[in-house]
Amino acid sequence: MTASTAVPEQPDSPTPTSASAQAGPGRRRALPLRVEAVRQLRRRRTLAMGVLVVALPLIILVAFQVGGTPSGQRNQVTFLSVTTGSGLNFAATCLFLSAGFFMLVPVALFFGDTVASEASWSSLRYLLAAPVPRGRLLMSKLGVALLFSAVASLVVPLVALVAGGLVYGWSPLGLPTGGSLPAGTALARLGIAMAFVLVSQLVTGALAFWLSTVTDAPLGAVGGALGLTILGNILGQISALGSVRDFLPTYWAYSWVDALQPTLQWSGMLKGASLSVSYAVVLVALAFRHFRAKDVVS
Repeated sequence: MTASTAVPEQPDSPTPTSASAQAGPGRRRALPLRVEAVRQLRRRRTLAMGVLVVALPLIILVAFQVGGTPSGQRNQVTFLSVTTGSGLNFAATCLFLSAGFFMLVPVALFFGDTVASEASWSSLRYLLAAPVPRGRLLMSKLGVALLFSAVASLVVPLVALVAGGLVYGWSPLGLPTGGSLPAGTALARLGIAMAFVLVSQLVTGALAFWLSTVTDAPLGAVGGALGLTILGNILGQISALGSVRDFLPTYWAYSWVDALQPTLQWSGMLKGASLSVSYAVVLVALAFRHFRAKDVVS
């Protein structure tokens, strides 16, 4: 009786349960992130943004070649006045021209479009029908958005550095106020500046990410984040606000210039980075809290 009811083990033909166990939690964690990255990479807006961030330094280079030696406007001493001194100077100039607004566009796009676009296509509920928790799905989208934003932000100065070096040479970094930094020191300082620019953009990305979980309109999330960032820039220029401006992350957006000085100054970058990260953590937490309780019908 016992022998007739026994079921022999078949290790070579695993049941669905054993197959799922073999897949393991590690695979379940890795697969959604890879799939999300491939999905986002194949989208037209990703390819278009990639072409744009690569083309911007080249367009600026052509503009300087056609227009001749640039000079500061209204007797202001900026990196524009020393653009053609070397490839390092050209990279610093492109960072100066693009960090204020242009680099924020891909950040807001990648973060703000990630969830709202799925809702607008009525595909979000199908993604949630898979055996993947909402938190894990949102974490995958957040990780991919952060990766793509970082790449987009770093491409502009890196392409500018290579293109500028080929055209203007690899001389030391000339400073607008006089003097220069050796090439090795300038590269390290430029890396610090690029890292700060990326960190300072986290608040815009987190704001777009939170709005993406609130609205089903991708343009609303992207436009809302950019609009509030622009508003912060405007408020930061109003000196009558006094110390209130110190609590605006956008007020410290150009603190990276302190890295390209004869003496490296950390105070402004540390204040700006701490504010941006603090706001970003709160906004991302709000996004997770809202998305976990959200009634997804599209």
